[in-house]
Amino acid sequence: MNNPVIIALDFASKQEMCEFLENFRDEKLFVKVGMELFYQEGPSIIRELKSMGHSIFLDLKLHDIPNTVGRAMKGIASLGVDLVTVHAAGGSEMMKAAIEGLKAGTPKGRLRPSCIAVTQLTSTSEGQMQSEQLVLSTIEQSVYHYASLAKKAGLDGVVSSVHEVSLLRKLGEDFLIVTPGIRLKEDQSSDQKRVATPKHAREVGSSAIVVGRSITESSDPYKTYQMIKQQWELIDNEYETKSS
Repeated sequence: MNNPVIIALDFASKQEMCEFLENFRDEKLFVKVGMELFYQEGPSIIRELKSMGHSIFLDLKLHDIPNTVGRAMKGIASLGVDLVTVHAAGGSEMMKAAIEGLKAGTPKGRLRPSCIAVTQLTSTSEGQMQSEQLVLSTIEQSVYHYASLAKKAGLDGVVSSVHEVSLLRKLGEDFLIVTPGIRLKEDQSSDQKRVATPKHAREVGSSAIVVGRSITESSDPYKTYQMIKQQWELIDNEYETKSS
């Protein structure tokens, strides 16, 4: 991915978002728009961000019957977003329909948005998964199973906590693994239970990371963003030094 550090724009309004982005006037970002912002502002918020030159991860986690998801993805593709999500729990046919919808909706001459599957949310513990979802396996087994289904269905990758990344790398080096729940060492983990630092995510093989509160609640968002990028690039430089 061209920019592996994705900033989660978890704001309630366009005004809040724009005030935050004032910190990055000359920077072309990769940003995540989730349910909160999209449901308040609608597709116009995507057009606004595209006009600023940012890449967009539209994280709506679609989960419905195949026909509905396919139609939704056709419309989403026309917005020009770069990355979208579905829930792997929706099944293989739903995931295939998502890809077909994206292909159908992508304007001629453009690349279709990449599509990745949510496996288990980073707020889900193994105990909760077993007692509430009645998935009687380990969380690693569940995540790998969902990721395998996603790959067979033609998806580009998955969303996964850092703890499953090494296992998921068995599905191929080109398989996207986008890791949320990223925190700096001094930050609180809050409602996410399976969290990690940017450095650790890069070391274990994440393709990209999603960073929210560590940047959006920072007293200096731009400085924090640059620090996180440097942590990521430092690992890349170490790999290059060892291989040369």
